[in-house]
Amino acid sequence: MISAISRPSTLLGKIKVEKVDKFNLFKFTDELQNRMEELLDRKKADLLTPEEVIELEAIGELDRIFTHINAMLVAQV
Repeated sequence: MISAISRPSTLLGKIKVEKVDKFNLFKFTDELQNRMEELLDRKKADLLTPEEVIELEAIGELDRIFTHINAMLVAQV
């Protein structure tokens, strides 16, 4: 059974910094990216458990945060 993740900060260990062109950007590890895609597929099929809904919300929140931070980093140049 998958344990529910109520706080996105519990996933910070699954974030990496990757050089993209001249920028150091925050990215999900392959493991976290694959998990998000798996959960999104399950959501589309209406198969998410309540625990998976919480997990997907936490991952989605991190995705929004790091997308915003990466955009700010790119805009500085």
